[in-house]
Parts: sequence; C-alpha cells; structure tokens
Amino acid sequence: MTRDEIVSACLETTLYSWSATGKVDPLAIARAEGVYLWDVDGKRYLDWNSGLMSVNIGHGHPKVLAAVTEQMKTLAFAYPGAATEIRARVGRRLAELVPGNLNTFFFTLGGAEANENAIRAARLYSGRTKILSRYRSYHGSTNLTLQATGDNRRWYNEPGAPGFVRVMDPWPYDYSFGADEDEITKNHLRYLEETIRAEGPHTIAAMIIETVTGTNGILMPPRGWLKGLRALLDKYGILLICDEVMCGWGRTGKLFAFEHGGIVPDILTMAKGLTSSYLPLGAMAVSDPIAAHFRDNVFWGGLTYNAHPTLLACALAAIDVLIGEGMVDNATRMEPIMRAHMERLRLKHSSVRRSRCFGLFGILELQDKAGQPIAHYPDNHPVMAKLNRFLIDHGLVTLVRWDGVMCNPPLCITEAQIDDAFAILDAGLAITDAHP
Repeated sequence: MTRDEIVSACLETTLYSWSATGKVDPLAIARAEGVYLWDVDGKRYLDWNSGLMSVNIGHGHPKVLAAVTEQMKTLAFAYPGAATEIRARVGRRLAELVPGNLNTFFFTLGGAEANENAIRAARLYSGRTKILSRYRSYHGSTNLTLQATGDNRRWYNEPGAPGFVRVMDPWPYDYSFGADEDEITKNHLRYLEETIRAEGPHTIAAMIIETVTGTNGILMPPRGWLKGLRALLDKYGILLICDEVMCGWGRTGKLFAFEHGGIVPDILTMAKGLTSSYLPLGAMAVSDPIAAHFRDNVFWGGLTYNAHPTLLACALAAIDVLIGEGMVDNATRMEPIMRAHMERLRLKHSSVRRSRCFGLFGILELQDKAGQPIAHYPDNHPVMAKLNRFLIDHGLVTLVRWDGVMCNPPLCITEAQIDDAFAILDAGLAITDAHP
C-alpha cells in the first residue's frame, strides 16, 4: 500500500487515542530498528520518545524476537489457571530484581490493568475503599484508573467510580528550581495529612502515585518527599502504590524510580519497559504481607490473558537485554550529556524556559516573550504544533504537548545520536523564539 492508502484506510476504519479522527495526521511507519523509525517512503526518523516512553531497549532487538518466536512454537497460549515454565521463570526473575519484599506478581495486558488490579488488591486487603491520588497524574484509561487520574482526560469520562480523593502535587505547577525543597516537602506533607484526617484515615485504602510524573511534566518529587510520604501513610495504615508504568525499568537511571527515594512501596505497577512494548504486558507486584493475605483469601480479579506465555517470554528476553547490555547504566551516563544540551539551548533560545532530565527521562519547557508558558497545562497552542511539524519534517519524532517537548529516547542511544537530536531541536526552536 502507498502512504496515502495506508493513512486513508487507518483514518476511515480505526479510531485514534485521545483524538478527533478527522484532525489526526499520522506518520505511515513501516519498520523500526534501534533508535530509528522508517516510514513507507524510506525516510528515517530518530525516535526521541521511545514510542510512547516505552521502547526502552530500542526497536527490533534480535534476542527478543527470537525468544518470542521460540515460545510461540512451543506454547503460544495457556489458560490463566495453568502453571508454565515461562511463568515460573519470569516470577523468579522479577522477585530477584525488584527491591524489598515485592516478591509476588499478577500479570496483565498493560499499565492501566496493572493499576486497576492494584486498586482492587488494596481495597480487598485493607477492607477500606478510598484511594488518594494527585491532580498532575495519569494512571490509565479504564474506569477506576481514570478516576485516579488527575489530568484533564478524566473530565470527559465523568462521572466515574466513587471513592477517589485527589490532592495537589508536592510541586506547585509554576515552581522554581530555586525554591527550598525541604520546605516544599514539609508543607505538602502537612497539607496531605490534613486531607487524610478530614477524609477519615480508616476509610482510605491506598495512595497511588507516579513515582516520577510522566506525561504531565517529568516531575521528580522534591527532596525527602517519598520518605516523608511513606512514613505518613504508615502512620495511618494506608498502603502506597507506586505506578512505574512509565518511569520504571531503567528510564531514570535506576531499575525502578522509587530507589531514588530510598523507599519500597506496598504495591508496584509496571508495563511499557517490562517488554519494551514489543508485546503488551503489565504486572502488579505486591509485598509479602499482601501476598500472604491472598494465599488464604480470594483475589477477586482475573484476565483471559493473565500470565500469557508468549508475552512473558518477551518480558524475560527484554529484561535480559536491558540489564545484560548495560542500558540502565547507559541512561545514567547519558544524563549529564542531555542536561548539557538542554542548558545550552536554554542559554541560546529565548523560548526555552527550563528543562529537566532524570536518566533519560526529560523535557524542555517553552515560554513566550513575557516569560510565561507558551501553553498553560492542560492547554495547547498552535505554535507548538508548528514546532512539532518542523521536528517531524527534519526526522525527529517525539511528543509535543502543552508547553513541553519530551526527550525520552531509547536507553540504548549513543552520545552521537543525542547530538543529532539536539541539533534538530536547536533549529526548530527558532519557531518558538519568534512567537510573541
């Protein structure tokens, strides 16, 4: 099929996520390898957003393809009540790798289902119903997870399930890097405790957080906040769920982002980087006390594709590549290189307001001539669409939304490839520099 035939058929017969189909202008992608994509006309693009912050090991790794092929030849599917060798191997491997007492796993088809089941597990285990979450968050598009979500995608799916209480994030939206992080942490935890007491601690099952906020801004918690949160929730017997669907599996320079805060959650959710998105798979990890509860009490959740053998084979191979080829360490090594590029662009371009980067989890935030965000979260601006078009035309594909340009390449990226990406960004920022 030609490019026009592919695009036309996709727009006529399929719906696109979070989009009015008549306003979508998709790339016709034909193949991918490493950090690059190629369209049907043979043009190459650098994948600066790892698909959807998810293809952590890069595209098309032969070891993963081989493992999936071999599994499909022997046992492509098994009903979820079966015991299989690949299920046993993945369970043991995850128990070895995930810190603390998170040793038991429930497999799903993605991050939303992992979070949905985490909420279910917290309620069943605690006997409580309410779930705390933050406004600047995204936890998935199922019924429960959209109500835990704080961002504007929730608005259009309300009213939803009851029992959700949203709080402000520890960082004020328009925060300053010069602010006293210890004071911000102290004030937010005081506010959070007041909310907990007002809601009734005995009614709250868990608080779910993105350990590092992803699509809503790449926001690392302020210093000491994770430890303070852990202590506060423990005080009231409230479980902590860390959603690491996006920030887990090496993205921040550690295997899991909660390791930066020196804590361990009661429940951990993961997806995306678990298989590097070669196949759909998510997982919920629960602590030993929660696992012990469900050895004697029914876990009232299930999926046809729970512990799907082919998906698990993909995960095991992707994990082995991620760790065996040093990609988590590479994220740490590349962080200062990306930071230096970001700072260079900030000094050169009047439209660059600030930037953040944790491992290879990064964002550039842009401003107008008055020093205000080009678009205030959660709004968009036409000049950002022009910038996005320029980047695509010059071979760089990423997520551009609100006032942000995402910088989340595969963890296998090299310094030279980072240089190439920032050269395109450098040229494109002339568009936002000229914006009034």
